[in-house]
Amino acid sequence: MATVSGRPDVDVDLTHEQLREMYELMLLARALDERMWLLNRAGQAPFAVSGQGHEGAQAGAGFALDPSKDWLVPYYRDLTLALRFGTSPRDVMLHMLARAADPNSGGRQMPGHYSSKAHRILSGSSPIATQIPHATGIAFAAKARGEDTVVITGFGDGATSEGDFHEAMNFASIYKLGVIFLCENNGYAISVPQKKQMAVERVADYAKGYDMPGVTVDGLDAVEVYAVAKEAVDRARRGEGPTLIEAIVRRLTPHSSDDDDRTYRSAEELEDMHSSGPLRVTRNRLMEIGALSDDWEQETKERIKTLVNDATEHAEQSPLPDPGTLADHVYAKDGSRM
Repeated sequence: MATVSGRPDVDVDLTHEQLREMYELMLLARALDERMWLLNRAGQAPFAVSGQGHEGAQAGAGFALDPSKDWLVPYYRDLTLALRFGTSPRDVMLHMLARAADPNSGGRQMPGHYSSKAHRILSGSSPIATQIPHATGIAFAAKARGEDTVVITGFGDGATSEGDFHEAMNFASIYKLGVIFLCENNGYAISVPQKKQMAVERVADYAKGYDMPGVTVDGLDAVEVYAVAKEAVDRARRGEGPTLIEAIVRRLTPHSSDDDDRTYRSAEELEDMHSSGPLRVTRNRLMEIGALSDDWEQETKERIKTLVNDATEHAEQSPLPDPGTLADHVYAKDGSRM
């Protein structure tokens, strides 16, 4: 059976400085995300997809990994994880505004499609759940090479209704691959609530069908997610196989900038959802153990504001892609192979 994490006094092997770094990562991701939505509403970016409310799950899981040797196979809400693995604020804004210098795709991909060979981030595709078998494939290659690399892939609850999810889980379990399947369950597959998309009570219950651990954790608490993810990473490095982690999160925005969640979420639900989120929950946790101070937090928010402004201005002043490069990486030129 899936186990439910509920550890208010969880003890982790992170120093107070590392805990502050984790919280700072969450603050940076939120500030960038909010700026991206403003750019969309101002007509400067045609589309935005948000990770607001998912920051705690991603920061906690990300700090359990080693970006110098592990791999990230993200989905479109995984901004916090992408930042953890080395994506910079400037990279994010170049990507959002589709500039030629966008390191993810040269301005060709939709926002939220993070990738970087240098930072060990594999580019994803827009179809739901297709990144999950890719993560399993990387882990299979790492095992064949004798490496202790761990791969993490993020996805929403809706992705678990796709065959890709089940096939990847099955293969990973058979070959005892070092994969962390991180389901960021915000309760909705676009507008379809969980109870209408799956018969199981928890996504983590799927793990028992593939003989792997399945854990449901409070995704609003980055420290609690870290504790669960660290156990999964250690298990993977020992060669004991994959883990399915279901982090219960809140999607604080519509599904995307083209969605109106007021058509399927009540005013009461929206109000309750915004009453608490990962920034508040994680902040309270760190305040209680003396890892945070009000002065540090204010100084950090000011520093992040400067970073976000710089990234935005840098992207706005950067050139758009040359239309002459439209077919690059799509068609072979002069009869040669791509």
